[in-house]
Amino acid sequence: MNTQEDKKSFARVNHPERRQVEMMYHSLDQLLYHDHQARLVWRFVQTLDVGPLYEHIQVSATQAGRDATNPEVLLSLWLLATLEGIGSARELARRCERDIPYMWICGGVGVNHHTLSDFRVQNGDFLEQLLIDGVTSLIHQGLVSLETIAQDGMRVRASAGTSSFRREPTLAKIQEEATAHVERLKAEGDSEASRQAGDARRQAALERAARERLERVNEAVETVKDLQQKREKRKKGTGHEARCSTTDPESRRMKMANGGYNPAYNVQFASDGDSRVIVAVEVTNEGSDGQQMVPMYEQVTSSYEPTPDKYVVDAAFATKNAVTELEQSKTKVVGPVPRAKEAVKNGKDPHQRQKNETEEFGNFRARMADPHYTEILKMRPSQAEYPNAVCRNQGLQQFNVRGRLKVKAVVLWHALAFNLRRMINLGVVT
Repeated sequence: MNTQEDKKSFARVNHPERRQVEMMYHSLDQLLYHDHQARLVWRFVQTLDVGPLYEHIQVSATQAGRDATNPEVLLSLWLLATLEGIGSARELARRCERDIPYMWICGGVGVNHHTLSDFRVQNGDFLEQLLIDGVTSLIHQGLVSLETIAQDGMRVRASAGTSSFRREPTLAKIQEEATAHVERLKAEGDSEASRQAGDARRQAALERAARERLERVNEAVETVKDLQQKREKRKKGTGHEARCSTTDPESRRMKMANGGYNPAYNVQFASDGDSRVIVAVEVTNEGSDGQQMVPMYEQVTSSYEPTPDKYVVDAAFATKNAVTELEQSKTKVVGPVPRAKEAVKNGKDPHQRQKNETEEFGNFRARMADPHYTEILKMRPSQAEYPNAVCRNQGLQQFNVRGRLKVKAVVLWHALAFNLRRMINLGVVT
């Protein structure tokens, strides 16, 4: 027994037997820990008004047809998936077959990636109303005051590739090719040989893909014409040609945090300064934040009753027109004074009212000299940038859907998941 083999043959141990057939009497509920967050997600969904989701279900007890998938199951699956950083419908479908938490939510209800993918992007209006209703409930409970609103934006990579951006002449050529491809597939599908081959399902899929591509190319052609007109008006005919993506015509090339330029969308969050709860969401294809403050402010004031007393933003948002409009609405803008360092360098007071500035913008300059508002501004990273960071960690790095409406739906899922985290921390969901 001096060798390792002798010791191994002499020792008596239990060896695994993986082919033994056994009957195990366990329910899914017994296999899931009592404090798992899947249970929290399900309890939270049970408190929501999901009536609008049932309005789209056509089958009923008196009507024949296959049973629809429970909307509460789909809602819970995507909330849990978003919390865990899963953004792929195919990956979520796989989890529903092998992971206990997702199997527990399904409870034997079968789902596939097509159903999950459609549900994720086709209910944007419902998700936005869900966000508003949740914040309204927190306001009534005294957990959200809306006294201070902080806004920040982040650029998130689009599904389109950089090489998909083409000029108008190239897009016109691609449009001709795509139209001819659709006509050719339609002719092949109508032929007798194709019908006899029994491959109608595959042919229909090819035709659908070709039609969708043609629709995106047509949209790109119209978009690039509009962009070219705006560019010529702005650049006064300097020869710069606009480009548009053939895969996601609504995306735009933007300067990213790493200094490079990529196809992206500009995601805007407005959050409550005290609770850090996201109260409003918007998605644009504008690369600058300069025009984003007023639309977001209007969205907040139209969705909720309290008018914010203070609106905390970064320097890019604090344009003369935007600050003037919010100040006229009795909301104090708190943000960095534009070109303050340049003014100090030139021996000027950055908080002094400048020429051609409105009275409201001058009041904003003077206000930011007060140490009280300087301290409020120092809280901006924890108020405005914190939701961005959490959503990034939840997987909001690059969209895998195309089109602004679908992109906004994905962003709303992240906002709802973030607010669910905040409600758990605030003790609202237990």
